[in-house]
Amino acid sequence: MKIAVIPARGGSKRIPRKNIKEFCGKPMIAYSIEAALQSDCFDKVIVSTDDMEIAEIATKYGAEVPFVRPVELSDDYSGTIPVIRHAIEWFVQQGIDPQLVCCLYATAPFVTPEYLQQGLQQLKKTDAAYAFTVTSYAFPIQRAIKIHPEIGMEMFNPESFNTRSQDLEEAWHDAGQFYWGKVDAWLTEKTIFGSESSPIVLPRHQVQDIDTPEDWERAEWLFKAMQA
Repeated sequence: MKIAVIPARGGSKRIPRKNIKEFCGKPMIAYSIEAALQSDCFDKVIVSTDDMEIAEIATKYGAEVPFVRPVELSDDYSGTIPVIRHAIEWFVQQGIDPQLVCCLYATAPFVTPEYLQQGLQQLKKTDAAYAFTVTSYAFPIQRAIKIHPEIGMEMFNPESFNTRSQDLEEAWHDAGQFYWGKVDAWLTEKTIFGSESSPIVLPRHQVQDIDTPEDWERAEWLFKAMQA
């Protein structure tokens, strides 16, 4: 069995009610639910939440909410892996045996069914424990600088000052959309950012971290431009 688990707790601080705030005409979480359903990758698409309003909206858009997430997994410090592990263990207790589980973030309006399908195929054809989305940094991280509180700046890697940008190694970051994983990897809480993970490369224009109001505004501009 293949399951999509969409974590969506109710206590977002920087953007209140972020998971269900309207984004270009729909609650944010709706985009993740619809992409999961349209991908035909999953036997079940569920939302793990502690919030009844989120649960109501999730079911309206076609997801299942089979349990209420425990309080101890719903605070600001709750990690993704324990939340997915809890969902898997709940299914096992119901006599359901998942083999592959995808953690799909509720705040990923740029996620597409095609990349979810690619992630599934990538996990199946490799020995990887996880397959997840990444994208490249737009600027060489080796040339990053830090600003001191008082005055002045310095490079994080001053040895790279005289190296041409095109000669520096390309760096990548988590795109924050989804993580396909084998059940054993989730249950043993194996690290995601490790040698047993396989990257699904996204173009930069399909990636936008949404943590601040400025991020939200930029994401809506980008989303509308892509739809046009």
